[in-house]
Amino acid sequence: MKKLIAGAAIALMGLAGAAMSEEYPERPIMMMVSYGAGGATDFQARIVTMTAGNEDALGMPIAIINKPGAGGRVGWNWFATQADADGYTLAAYNVPHFIAQSIKGGVQYSAESFEPIANWGADPAVFVVGADSPFNSMADVVAYAQGNPGKLTFSGAGLFVGHHIAALQIEKAAGVKMAYIPTKGGGAAAMKAVIAGEVMGGINNLSDAYRAQEAGNVRILGVADLQRSDFLPDVPTMQEQGLEVDNSSVNFRGVMVPKGTPQEVIDKLAATVPAMFANDRVSKKMAAGGSPMHIMTRDEVKEMWAAREQTLKELLAGL
Repeated sequence: MKKLIAGAAIALMGLAGAAMSEEYPERPIMMMVSYGAGGATDFQARIVTMTAGNEDALGMPIAIINKPGAGGRVGWNWFATQADADGYTLAAYNVPHFIAQSIKGGVQYSAESFEPIANWGADPAVFVVGADSPFNSMADVVAYAQGNPGKLTFSGAGLFVGHHIAALQIEKAAGVKMAYIPTKGGGAAAMKAVIAGEVMGGINNLSDAYRAQEAGNVRILGVADLQRSDFLPDVPTMQEQGLEVDNSSVNFRGVMVPKGTPQEVIDKLAATVPAMFANDRVSKKMAAGGSPMHIMTRDEVKEMWAAREQTLKELLAGL
């Protein structure tokens, strides 16, 4: 009799789990973005979630909530410590940002605090200057920095984000010291500082910079990646310009949930979200905004997070 009761209980638990998986989601979902409205992460998050309400996707809309501050720390600290692990509170992740920040310390999260769902993009860092800047290449930037140690001001989205990592790599590769100025409000604020002439240059996401260059507000001098971007075929990489800067600062973006989220919810999201990202409407709108896509499954993201964490531990120790 005891075995019969135990067997029945297990069967009921299995049915309950299956029912929960089929029913989720039953109401709209929130996705937190750790950067301000108008920046690359916010811009892309709104595009890749725009088909969430379709019947062939999640069947419920996803609303974007911005919690900017301290290069993403404010939002990810909240997500790791206060967000409900129920599948109705998602977050956009940025790698290397949150991994580098957890390595350097002073935050309440690490890769172990979150469960990845899927990756939508890979956005390289680029060096930008104002449209009327006298700098026409990274050689011009380096020459000025060599002759004026610490006086070349350039903006970025925060400390130990992709922008900052690219900045540290450029300084090390060129053997110069520049004045990196982290801005409040993420990439959008960093780009505004360049356009307004508040700084002499900046490091930003390719997608933000692409739109700003198309508008005639900035010029892009170099890409921090291993190869040129299809969006910027005429802009050389840092390595092509003699600077040993690799792809460690490339900004991978995707969706995650807090640790403790029910496995059946994770499985439902992991099965649905990559196809949602691959929707034709999404890919066309991303391409129009100069936003490189790189769709990865949950398992692929897990591998990427682990590889980036190892790379960043070595890189940051050297920088």
